[in-house]
Amino acid sequence: MASSGGISDQLFVSVKLESPWLAELDLDPHLFGSHPVAGSWDPCKALPLERAAAAVWDLSCVVPSQHQPLDFKFILKQKNDSSQCIVEEGPNRSLGCQSNEVEMRTAVFKLNEGKDVLECKVQVETEMLSPFDLAASWRAHQEYVQPSMVRGAHDITINTGLEGRAKGATGGHAPSLEEQRAMFVDRGVGSPNFARPTKETFSVSNFKLDSEAKQDMPAAEGAVAAAAVADQMYGPKEDRKLTIVLVGLPARGKTFTAAKLTRYLRWLGHETKHFNVGKYRRLKHGTNQTADFFRGDNREGVEARNEVAALAMEDMLSWMQEGGQVGIFDATNSTRIRRNMLMKMAEGKCKIIFLETICNDKDVLERNIRLKVQQSPDYAEQTDFEAGVQDFKERLTYYEKVYEPVEEGSYIKMIDMVSGKGGQLQINDISGYLPGRIVFFLVNCHLTPRPILLTRHGESMDNVRGRIGGDSSLSESGQLYSRKLASFVEKRLKSERTASIWTSTLQRTILTAHPIIGFPKIQWRALDEINAGVCDGMTYDEIKKSKPEEYESRRKDKLRYRYPRGESYLDVIQRLEPVIIELERQRAPVVVIAHQAVLRALYAYFADKPLEEVPNIEIPLHTIIEIQMGVAGVQEKRYKLMDAVHPTAGL
Repeated sequence: MASSGGISDQLFVSVKLESPWLAELDLDPHLFGSHPVAGSWDPCKALPLERAAAAVWDLSCVVPSQHQPLDFKFILKQKNDSSQCIVEEGPNRSLGCQSNEVEMRTAVFKLNEGKDVLECKVQVETEMLSPFDLAASWRAHQEYVQPSMVRGAHDITINTGLEGRAKGATGGHAPSLEEQRAMFVDRGVGSPNFARPTKETFSVSNFKLDSEAKQDMPAAEGAVAAAAVADQMYGPKEDRKLTIVLVGLPARGKTFTAAKLTRYLRWLGHETKHFNVGKYRRLKHGTNQTADFFRGDNREGVEARNEVAALAMEDMLSWMQEGGQVGIFDATNSTRIRRNMLMKMAEGKCKIIFLETICNDKDVLERNIRLKVQQSPDYAEQTDFEAGVQDFKERLTYYEKVYEPVEEGSYIKMIDMVSGKGGQLQINDISGYLPGRIVFFLVNCHLTPRPILLTRHGESMDNVRGRIGGDSSLSESGQLYSRKLASFVEKRLKSERTASIWTSTLQRTILTAHPIIGFPKIQWRALDEINAGVCDGMTYDEIKKSKPEEYESRRKDKLRYRYPRGESYLDVIQRLEPVIIELERQRAPVVVIAHQAVLRALYAYFADKPLEEVPNIEIPLHTIIEIQMGVAGVQEKRYKLMDAVHPTAGL
């Protein structure tokens, strides 16, 4: 297969080996095989697998797509004596040229002169990468941004069949391993380490980033950063800045959509700012404008509104010159003349995408109009609510007379998507990573009111010991909380039979959810606690004494600090994006039982907290945070079910 420039696509290979016994036996897994890179069957030159989690080791590399079949096997070496090798039993494994495949097999090793047998789960995954994808990923890796390669494998486990068995159980009873992790497949979320290129792997040394492109690099990590680099390397200069121009009649949810999109992009790490033209109008002309001000035949009114729109656009372009990446321009922008003015101002400075919101549901419109009059500063001094509603409807009539739907340029049309009855999303001339993510986000958004309950797992044994990470069970206090949580959920959601319970794949969250009956339970690997890497299972005092440099680096920049062989908070945010998209898509209540670092990141999204604040957000044990999603925005309540014995425990 040929790619642009005549350069062949490359095959990304990810190999994972899983066993809880390797660490206890002090065995390090390696891979060796027929290719010189894999040691040419010389055990001394075997490639080591890197520990990615408590019981998972992985190795990833890139090879030419048209390579000869490669034979390989796994080999185990003693940590203190690498000369002692245990070779995998059975025939050689073969890596062909197939792309986008996942192979699940078992590796068998004979220990103690064949008296004992050790079985390890093996996953070999391949995916074809274009030179552009590879260039972006390798560049990000060289800049110390470890890219996360998210694959198409399953990343959740849905377990709806445990309720009958759970009815008589207590919080201290652990479900079997088969019950806890049935059907689970590691999705590959993490930071794969690309093998250093050899003469047979694709080299990206000829690709250069100019200084301006480096400055425009967003704070987002992993796949987000890699795709952003690719867009910057191969896209026009003005495409590095993006303006989303809202279009639509009043009361169509433009400001709601703008605020939600701003919050999402900020959370991903993109410098994003919401420019509301209505605020500029009120600052310049006051809040006491009647409906006549918005008449299409009121020349003074039209000129005044165009003037404040131009002021807002100039401010946005100035902000972009200072480092801003995405501007959300919020106004009706209902005529071609207005939109042409904006496109002319942005020419050569940023890319414009029009986002038009259309709603034909009379019930939704009536609700939005009344909510608008209730909340808008334009009617803050209006004592007669119904008179305010009438004035707003008159204003709306004037806009309808001159309204011209978007037919020019790049655009996204959201048609009747807020009513909860389906709707359409139309797009025209949309390309690039970030515009694509925006479309995917918007197609999953709606205004259906529903609560999202966030809570940490009950206190674990590692919480009691002050150790981070791990996969320990619950303490007595944690078991008590699991029962209190079950009682709370059953009362709070007794009329919400379509609600669901989400947990991580770690047993402390699974055990916390165990007493809850009557709701489906879903396990997400993406909800697992931040990976502490080599520090997993240690106390902070132990880290300070044995790894003082790591301790100090984390103290200085907790957001960007990445544990050796582990994750940073920015990594966690990137892997949580599918969870956020699914939470936005859900129309029923969801209870999320997860971990401190993960819940900090999720809460920061809903509360629109700056990224710098994420590592220090307070998420106490044994407390429920209820997020109410709906047309009025995001509202929060907290319920403290019991005191935490060790309130400071956690990452």
